[in-house]
Amino acid sequence: MTALDDAKAMDIQVIDVSGMTAITDRMIIASGRSNRQVRSLAEKLIASAKEQGVRPLGVEEDKGEWVLVDLGDVIAHLMHPTTRAYYQLEKLWSEEHQQVQTSS
Repeated sequence: MTALDDAKAMDIQVIDVSGMTAITDRMIIASGRSNRQVRSLAEKLIASAKEQGVRPLGVEEDKGEWVLVDLGDVIAHLMHPTTRAYYQLEKLWSEEHQQVQTSS
């Protein structure tokens, strides 16, 4: 998270999804002001993880509008604000949403 703070990421959210999925324990969702900054956030996050001995399991990029960095126990979604508003991952992974889905 420090790498994202240092790189001036906007609206950083950490969501505990350990009780909702087996793929990861936490999701970090953050925004960059431009596609270039989103890519830069991903690069800095990856470099910081490597410095701490964590190798990314995978990185997926969509033209800088959305970069997913899979660090195993943590998956980071770095997004352009318009992409983030469209997909609303915070809402998708919120506990309230999960409770509504399971009771429907």
